[in-house]
This record gives sequence, C-alpha cells and structure tokens, in this order.
Amino acid sequence: MYKLSIIDKISFILVIIGALNWGLVGLFNFDLVQALFGGSLQVLTRILYILVGVAGIDVLSLLIKAKSKKFK
Repeated sequence: MYKLSIIDKISFILVIIGALNWGLVGLFNFDLVQALFGGSLQVLTRILYILVGVAGIDVLSLLIKAKSKKFK
C-alpha cells in the first residue's frame, strides 16, 4: 500500500477545494475563492488557482502510480 506524503495530503485537500468551488460556480454562479480572496488580494486568488491545478496533476500521478502497482 502506498503511504501518502504531506504533499499528497495537501494536494487532496486542494483538489477538494477546487471541486467544491467549481460545483458552486456551476450551480449558483458563485466563485467562493474569488469572494474570499478577490479584490485587493487578486494575486493570492491566482496563486490558489495555480496550486489547485498543480494539486490536480499530483493526484492524477498518484492514481496512475496506484493503478500500476495494482496490476504488477
């Protein structure tokens, strides 16, 4: 079994935040990240979006690793 590192755990949390935000955008046209960090903290919002994207790539790589270990 693969032990998750702290980076992997943070990635999962960021992916969940991203998924919930996209759900709110889709259902209610409300961007929670923009509402929390928008305005004067626009750079922080952009950094958070980038981190969510990188976290998605990390979680995808975890899924690929888990799948390849399962079939070996």
